[in-house]
Amino acid sequence: MTVGDMSKVATTNGTEPATPSKGSKRAGAVANWADERLGLGTAMKKNLRKVFPDHWSFMLGEVALWSFVVLLLTGVFLTLWFDPSMAEVEYNGSYDPLRGVHMSAAFASTVDISFDVRGGLLMRQMHHWAAMIFIASMMIHLLRVYLTGAFRKPREINWLIGCMLLLLGTIEGFTGYSLPDDLLSGTGVRAADGFMKATPVIGTYMSFFLFGGEFPGDSIIPRFYAMHILLIPGLLLALIAAHMLLLVYHKHTQWPGPGRTEKNVVGFPMLPVYMAKAGGFFFIVFGVTALMGGLFSINNVWKLGPYDPSKVTAGSQPDWYMGWPDGLLRVIPAWETHLWGHTVSWNVMLPILVAPPLLLVILMLLPFLEAWITGDKREHHLLQRPRNAPTRTGIMAGLMTFYGLAWAAGGNDIIAIKMDLSINQITYFMRGALFIGPVIAFFIARRWCVSLQRHDEEKLLHGYESGVLVRSPDGGYAEKHLPLPEGKAYTLTARDNDPEIDEIDESDSSLSGRQLRKARLRQRLQKLYFADNVQKPTAEELQESAEHAEHELHELETQIANGPNKHGPAEH
Repeated sequence: MTVGDMSKVATTNGTEPATPSKGSKRAGAVANWADERLGLGTAMKKNLRKVFPDHWSFMLGEVALWSFVVLLLTGVFLTLWFDPSMAEVEYNGSYDPLRGVHMSAAFASTVDISFDVRGGLLMRQMHHWAAMIFIASMMIHLLRVYLTGAFRKPREINWLIGCMLLLLGTIEGFTGYSLPDDLLSGTGVRAADGFMKATPVIGTYMSFFLFGGEFPGDSIIPRFYAMHILLIPGLLLALIAAHMLLLVYHKHTQWPGPGRTEKNVVGFPMLPVYMAKAGGFFFIVFGVTALMGGLFSINNVWKLGPYDPSKVTAGSQPDWYMGWPDGLLRVIPAWETHLWGHTVSWNVMLPILVAPPLLLVILMLLPFLEAWITGDKREHHLLQRPRNAPTRTGIMAGLMTFYGLAWAAGGNDIIAIKMDLSINQITYFMRGALFIGPVIAFFIARRWCVSLQRHDEEKLLHGYESGVLVRSPDGGYAEKHLPLPEGKAYTLTARDNDPEIDEIDESDSSLSGRQLRKARLRQRLQKLYFADNVQKPTAEELQESAEHAEHELHELETQIANGPNKHGPAEH
C-alpha cells in the first residue's frame, strides 16, 4: 500500500474518510515517487523499527560519535577564519602583548580568532575539548567492548575498525594542535621531525618529503591543514559509517537477563524511543562541551607566543593522549649503536617507532588470539561480565597499567617539582615499574575476578545475606539467607562453562613436528587461560540448594512461631 492509498483510508472519526488537503496530496506524491525509484519505504520500514538494547555502558560509543559531530561543527566554523600559511607577518591585532611581533600567518589568524572573531575563542576551546572527549571516549569504549567480550565473532572486523579509529583520531589530534604554530605545537612538530630522522636509512628522506625540505620549511602547516580537514576526517567518516552499518547488520550486543538470548534483542525501537534518546544525548554532549569551552581555558596560545626553537622551556607537555610515548622516551636509557658510520638511536626508535605500533598490533590481534586459544568459533550476542573472563580482564588490566605508568612518566619533571622528588629516582622507578607493574596488575585483577566468581556461586547455592539474625533454641545465632530473585539468578547463570581441554595424541603420525609444537603451545595457553575459573553450578546443585534452603527456612519459621519453650527462647 502506498502513502497515497493510506491517505485515502484515513478517517477523522472512525467512520467517515478524511478529505486529504492539497499539501498532503503533494507530499504523498513525492513520497511515492521516491519510494518507487529508491525503495526507501521498504528499507526504512525495516530499519526504523529496529530494536536497540538499553544500558548505561552503551552510551560510551555515543559520546564518541556525538563529540565527533561537535568537532565537525566547530571545525567548519574555525576553517572560515584560519589561515594555514607559514608566511611571516607582523601582528597588529587587538592582543597588545604580541603587537608588532613577527609570526606566521597561521599563528596570527589563531590569535585573531581568539580575540577578534565573535565567538571565536569559544569555538576554539569547544573544538579542543571535543577532541579530548572524542579520544577519551573511544578508549573507554574499546575497554568496555573488550572487557565484556563484545569483540567476539562476528564482530572482529568492528574491533579492527575501532582500533583504526583510535589511531586516526590520535593522528588527527596531533595535526590539529600543530596548526596554530605556537611555541608548544612547534616543539611537538620539531620532536616529530627528530622521530622520523631516527628511522634507519629512510629517516632523512621521510623528513624532507613531509617538510618539503629542511625543517621547518614553509609547507608543513598547509600540509597538516589538508590532512586535518580533508584526508583524516574523510577516513574517519568512512570508518564510522562502516562501524555503524556493521552494528546494525550484526545487531547490538546485550547483557544477559530474563528473556534475552543469543538469537533475540530486547530493547526499544529506533523510532520513536531510541532516536529521541540519541537526539537528546547529542544535545547533552554538545551542551557539556560548550560549558567546558566557555568556562575552562585550554591551549592559550597567546601566552606561549609563536614558535621559536630558542625559547623552548622545560615542562612543555603534549596533549594527554600523546603523553605515553613521551613517557617511554623519557625513561629509556641512552642506547645507541654505531654501525658502518651510521648511528642507530635505540633510545628514540624503541619508545616511538617500535612500542606504539607494536601495542596497536597487539590490541588488534587480541580477539583472534583469544579465539585461537579457546577454540571458540561460535557467534556471541550476549555480553560477559568481566569477572567471568578472568584472564581476559587480567590482560587488559596489565595493558592499562603499562599505559598509565608510561603516561605518568611523561610528566616526570612535573611530578619531581610538585612532589619535591628526585627526577632521577622517578625515572629509575618507572623503568622497573613499566615491566613489573603490568604483571602485578594481571595477577591481582585475575585473582579478584576469580574471587567474585566464587562469591556469585555462594549466592546462587546459599542465597544472599538478609541481615536478619535468628537465635535457635539451643542459644546459637545464625543469619537468615534468602534465595536470589529469579531474574538475578538467571543473570548469574546465563554464561557458558569453560570447554574441556582436549589431550594431544602424541602417537598421531599425522601431526608434523611443527603442528605438534603448535598444539602443545595451544594446550598450555588453554590451561593458563582457564586456570582457577569457577564453573557455574549445575541444575542438580541448584535444585538441591533450593530444597535445603526451603527446609532450613521452614525450620526457622517454626522455631520463631513456637516462641520460648523448654529448649529456650527463639529471637530474631
